[in-house]
Amino acid sequence: MESKQLVYLAAKSADDKKAQDIIVLNMEGISLIADYFIICHGNSEKQVQAIAEEVKDKAQENGVSIKRLEGKDESRWILVDLGGVIVHVFHKDERSYYNLEKLWGDAPQLDIAEKLM
Repeated sequence: MESKQLVYLAAKSADDKKAQDIIVLNMEGISLIADYFIICHGNSEKQVQAIAEEVKDKAQENGVSIKRLEGKDESRWILVDLGGVIVHVFHKDERSYYNLEKLWGDAPQLDIAEKLM
């Protein structure tokens, strides 16, 4: 599966679990670790877990292997590494603290609004 298709699959999966403020950063030419970052948040530890679990399950159902899943025990920032796409699922408090959008501010955002409808 191409990275862009995987972005839409992962973003839709997060949206299905009511992830908040989903943004996609195009990291091509900026980062060597992934083509895209998806950043979103949940309002509780349980919701953060549910979002990450849904992303993982939908990826696996579509033949995508999970390279790494980190942070599930604490559920404050769960990272789901899908290879070319890395999904960052934050608790709302942690998201504002780490502010990855600002850290990677030079990365263009991919508009996914139509894909989530």
